[in-house]
Amino acid sequence: MTDEDALGPADPLEEAAEAAARAFRLLPAEPADQPRPGTRGRPPAGRINSDPDTVERDLVRLVLTLVELLRQLMERQALHRVDQGDLSEEDEERLGATLMVLHDRMTELCARYELTLEDLNLDLGPLGTLLPPAG
Repeated sequence: MTDEDALGPADPLEEAAEAAARAFRLLPAEPADQPRPGTRGRPPAGRINSDPDTVERDLVRLVLTLVELLRQLMERQALHRVDQGDLSEEDEERLGATLMVLHDRMTELCARYELTLEDLNLDLGPLGTLLPPAG
């Protein structure tokens, strides 16, 4: 046994590939993971259409989805900080006003491209949706 065998691969990419291979060996395919008969050749629902006529709108949808995800994460962090009492009343007011303006701007951008905030919630298949349900 050589030193290299004892330590594993020296290349980080090779190491990551081996880790992924080990992980996939541990996860057998479930029946739900198998394609349904008669669905071969059809793209899964919810995929972004790469039609040249809609590529701009699809790209805007993707970018707005990422911005909305970040906005929601910032909002949750702000609520957490308010609950912890880390902010002064003035900071809370300013943060609340900023988040409201950001939400309004997101709504305006969605309207400009004929999207709704619900359109930005990408379906990730077995993982569910990217954003939590509105409510």
